[in-house]
Amino acid sequence: MNERIHALDLPAAELSEATKAYFAKCEEKLGLVPNVLLSYAFDEKKLRAFTDTYNDLMLGDSGLSKLEREMIAVVVSSINHCYYCLTAHGAAVRQLSGDPALGEMMVMNYRAAELSLRQKAMLDFSAKLTEHPAKIEESDRADLRAAGFSDRDIWDIASTAAFFNMSNRLAAAIDMRPNTEYHKMAR
Repeated sequence: MNERIHALDLPAAELSEATKAYFAKCEEKLGLVPNVLLSYAFDEKKLRAFTDTYNDLMLGDSGLSKLEREMIAVVVSSINHCYYCLTAHGAAVRQLSGDPALGEMMVMNYRAAELSLRQKAMLDFSAKLTEHPAKIEESDRADLRAAGFSDRDIWDIASTAAFFNMSNRLAAAIDMRPNTEYHKMAR
């Protein structure tokens, strides 16, 4: 593989059999090993912490659908101008929704997309948490409850938004690049 993953010179560590199997599963299911995983491959402990958190937030039990969680990732990444996450998670929104135009609108301006009131409330909260976290107040949580979210759902919305804010900052700091395959997915 000759594509540049990021701007740092961090040689990959010797990976455990479990991690090699995880990468093989990614290759089988996605047709690639996401560059974000390869970026963490210099330290297997950090890679495991990242993948455990990501898998719990994005694939674990939740009142949020997989599409809703990907939408949060895209909205946060759009605000933060994260090239890696916009490319990777924009592809996931296109794929999960079956609507390439929705994926593109989410990347550019989610407010232009035709969203349910539930989705709009979730994304407005995620945007405010990203742009003005000190201004979150009870009325913001009340708006989510009025849109049908439970307190557990509110936790999941906040956790997902917070995770992608962290990931976006790391991706910016190291100039992480998306796999080129993401650009062609679900179009």
